[in-house]
Amino acid sequence: MPGDLLFARQSLVLSGAGKCCIFVGHYEPVVFESHIIRARLNQNSDPDFYFYYFNSPSGRCSVESIVEVVAAAGIRASDLVELQVPRPSLSAQRQIGAVLRAFDEKIELNRRMNETLEAMARTLFRSWFVDFDPVRAKAENRPTGLPADLDALFPSEFEDSPLGEIPKGWRAGTMEDVAVCRRRSVSTTSIADDEPYVGLEHIEKKSLALTDWGRGADVSSQKSRFQVGEILFGKLRPYFHKVCIAPVSGVCSTDILVVDAKEPGLAGFVALGLSEESTIEFVTASSGGTRMPRTSWGDLARVPMVVPTDTVAAAFGDLVRENLELVRKSVFEIQYLEEQRDFLLPKLLSGEIEVAEEDAIG
Repeated sequence: MPGDLLFARQSLVLSGAGKCCIFVGHYEPVVFESHIIRARLNQNSDPDFYFYYFNSPSGRCSVESIVEVVAAAGIRASDLVELQVPRPSLSAQRQIGAVLRAFDEKIELNRRMNETLEAMARTLFRSWFVDFDPVRAKAENRPTGLPADLDALFPSEFEDSPLGEIPKGWRAGTMEDVAVCRRRSVSTTSIADDEPYVGLEHIEKKSLALTDWGRGADVSSQKSRFQVGEILFGKLRPYFHKVCIAPVSGVCSTDILVVDAKEPGLAGFVALGLSEESTIEFVTASSGGTRMPRTSWGDLARVPMVVPTDTVAAAFGDLVRENLELVRKSVFEIQYLEEQRDFLLPKLLSGEIEVAEEDAIG
């Protein structure tokens, strides 16, 4: 039920054992499986407060004290219920939980905004370059719904091609016609401790927004360098659909391809094309390996694409640029909010900082 705390009973890695999350609600009956421990708190305990406690350094340290490692790391429910935890008044618990929850709600709002902005860009990409809506409208003497300057960029008829019927004047091509793979190997000695590091674990599925990354200090092997605005494409198990636009410059895992548009005017077209479901399906089918399939630039370069005229591609880039820039700004706001939340978390839990009932964030 809402407010239940769920703990990971087992994990292949030590940091995963006892990891805590909170169940916030459901729209249909749900059950939990045997690798999860459910904790339902009494009425004198605030679920948000204890969720944040078990995700704080002191809470994690407390849980790690009961982790046993055999074949896998794990905890027992009987040990979990015996853990000593802080017991401030219920009023204080609720105030602390509310402040920290406000940060997470603002972070979630930003993530949803990013999803909406991306969805708008994807819809426009598919309308123009997959369904050819403006061309079909003109071919059938229907209004395109576009401003006159954009309407004039599209032809009013189709022609045959190896990819089937495509707008006249456009061409059947491949990803290699519009994009290039940037290969910049870098050794650990050339990576600064505070340099952003991106591994596959940092890239969210089906999201162009990269909101999390590590530090160069954590790197122990050769990596690849990338620049702001380049596209990071996860090549290990490509069906996970891990494709994002780099909001910062840094280094990344060698299991990530660094891809860039051949021309600045193609940047939006390339980014959305790389994250299209048809692109993921093509490279997945072409990947080598069974247990750990891995794609390559050779596979990605061969992805079939209908290549528009430069003017249409540039117009598309202009239209989606604002959306993608808003996503980039949101990424930094998310990072700032997470840093502030994580800074306040131990201080609020320890009582070093006290909050009034009306305290919140804007």
